[in-house]
Amino acid sequence: MYAIDKIEGNLIIAENIETREKLEIDMKKFSFRPKEGMIFSIENEKIIERKDLEQKRRQMIREKMERLKRHE
Repeated sequence: MYAIDKIEGNLIIAENIETREKLEIDMKKFSFRPKEGMIFSIENEKIIERKDLEQKRRQMIREKMERLKRHE
């Protein structure tokens, strides 16, 4: 699984969620409109949007931020 870190022109900079390895991908390889924070996987050289995992990850991050706020 990868998260889109940033978009620079036609280049997508993504990060492997588990290994933190960076990956650069040409925007033309996406069959959908990529945006920062989006989660995707690569299966058989095809990029697949993973909205289900993106929602879970965003919720997890929100909860983590709330826990951090309470401990200030």
